Amino acid sequence: MADRRPSIAQDLAWRLEALGFDLVGLLFRLMPIETASWLGGAILRRLGPLTGAHKIADRNIRIAFPELDPAARKRLLVAQWDNLGRLTGEFQLMHRLTPSSGRVEIVGGERLRAVAQSGEPAILVSGHFSNWEVMAAVIVHLGVKCQVTYRAANNPYIDRRIIETRRSYGVTLMAPKGGDGSREVLAALGGGEAVAFLNDQKFNQGVTAPFFGLPATTAPGPSRMALKFGCPMIPMSVERIGKAARFRVTIWDDIAPEKTGDRTADILKGVQNVNAFVEARVRERPDEWFWTHKRWPKAVYAEGRAEEKA
Repeated sequence: MADRRPSIAQDLAWRLEALGFDLVGLLFRLMPIETASWLGGAILRRLGPLTGAHKIADRNIRIAFPELDPAARKRLLVAQWDNLGRLTGEFQLMHRLTPSSGRVEIVGGERLRAVAQSGEPAILVSGHFSNWEVMAAVIVHLGVKCQVTYRAANNPYIDRRIIETRRSYGVTLMAPKGGDGSREVLAALGGGEAVAFLNDQKFNQGVTAPFFGLPATTAPGPSRMALKFGCPMIPMSVERIGKAARFRVTIWDDIAPEKTGDRTADILKGVQNVNAFVEARVRERPDEWFWTHKRWPKAVYAEGRAEEKA
């Protein structure tokens, strides 16, 4: 079935929003990358706390780190807005944030080079760490033919611009999440390509596994596909080096679940491995994770609100 055409009012709103996106992007592209990164951080440090997303981030941090006192929690909230703002400024200049620029250090690159040379499929998993776009640039740099999954932006004009920006630093193969994307992913794996997932957000129809000691529904797709194709599931992470627009990308050891014959248990084990990996990275650098997403079930948030009022 063809998609419904938007109303004239909706299309106009999208175009105006895209114009604003273009103007902000132009502003950042005219700056040195350090300035763009700093300005993005400065803007969101000021504006982020005024948004509804700030309350979500605050509740998430209370859930994950209940031991933090109010002052420490406030510092973390400001720091995570700084990181998200820096990513916003840096995104328009991603063609200057590739490994060949000298701004990206790679640890464990031999693991992805082996994938590239094998001609066999692989699952790459990560989370919304630091500037997560840098990881895609590293995958391209190391010669891995890879479908990078993503959630298309609600605004189709902005979505096109995001795709074009990613192409500027070499990411040309992207499978959107959803029905069409699933078919592309399976075809890619069947053809010996790799597929990359950011596997750290809530997925309502997912598998429930612990995350910071609480139940969290997680997309089982990466684990399911690793089992189906008998391929490695390789985690990646990225961190800032200081506050500058410089990064370290680490490629970690395979965490694919073993095939035991119990498919349900094997998929659960894979999801548990992913959640444990993401949690470990967040605990190491909590200011560089995407806290403004509701990661846990509604009941966890309801319980947290009740405790705050008590």
